[in-house]
Amino acid sequence: GTSLTTGILLERVFDYSEYWEVARGWYAPFDCTATMKSGNADYENEIPGGQYTNLHFQAHSMGLGNKFKEVKKAYVEANKLLGDLIKVTPSSKIVGDLAQFMVQNNVEEQADELSFPQSVVEFLQGYIGIPHGGFPEPLRSKVLKSLPRIEGRPGASLPPLDFKALEEQLRAAHGDDITPEDVMSAAMYPKVFQEFKDFTCNSGPVDCLSTRLFLDGPKIAEEFEVELERGKTLHIKALALGDLNKAGQREVFFELNGQLRSVLVKDTVAMKEMKFHPKAQKSIKGQVGAPMPGKVLEVKVQVGAKVEKGQPLCVLSAMKMETVVNSPMSGTVKAVHVAPDASLEGDDLILEIEE
Repeated sequence: GTSLTTGILLERVFDYSEYWEVARGWYAPFDCTATMKSGNADYENEIPGGQYTNLHFQAHSMGLGNKFKEVKKAYVEANKLLGDLIKVTPSSKIVGDLAQFMVQNNVEEQADELSFPQSVVEFLQGYIGIPHGGFPEPLRSKVLKSLPRIEGRPGASLPPLDFKALEEQLRAAHGDDITPEDVMSAAMYPKVFQEFKDFTCNSGPVDCLSTRLFLDGPKIAEEFEVELERGKTLHIKALALGDLNKAGQREVFFELNGQLRSVLVKDTVAMKEMKFHPKAQKSIKGQVGAPMPGKVLEVKVQVGAKVEKGQPLCVLSAMKMETVVNSPMSGTVKAVHVAPDASLEGDDLILEIEE
């Protein structure tokens, strides 16, 4: 009833509110029990509201849940280190990645030796442009060393993308069932698109499952229907879980259209607990440990390879945060203790180098 009225009907707002309340319930398995469910007064941290809950979940997933107060404090320090950035996507993620990295490592004193998150390295290289006020020194030079740098706006020097050629590549790799959305996804997020295709190739049309079943799986004795296409519906009933075998798998028993079936499924949580991985000893020169918990994406060297100080050895990934682990010294690779897809905790031994 005032000049400040929005003109928005409250009935419409209630509809949206009800929708999101239900949607949040679907994602309950990924909803941190301690995540922000009320107003927040952390204005000193300058963490954007949209990033706050993501950062909280990411910190829990990386084993820093009990240190979230330190992560928030480090966010302020990381922001200053990077030159007081204007924090929007993707610059806010870079600050968040560095903040978590700082909680695990002494950044300022060891900047020459540490393997920084890939997002921080690429920012300092100039991949998202030049920040207001320029790049922070001497941090930039210490982190980049001899890595190439982009001058000016990155898009200006980016070669044009041939969408037709990309579509032909995708059809050759994944068959003719490629949509314009697939082409755009592969152009913007090549790694994520490849992971999505690999997943659907192994797991089938999971988009036919309801959100809760896809994220959380069925409960024992629960019956559900999956409509593959019109007139083709599967009736599935979860029956029982078998014991864990030596390969870290469980046999899952279920009924499919009344017929008893079973399939072996990897128990990723149990496999993580079963595998004991040695820790890198900081007192022993040449032992390279994981700078953070994560999954091994790529091992770039083999036993017997000659490496230089600062050379990339391995790529780790955790919660969309990639880190290239660089060699702390020059020498020869004596032993490699990890393989692609291995799950590591912080300080787990990756490889050994001898002078």
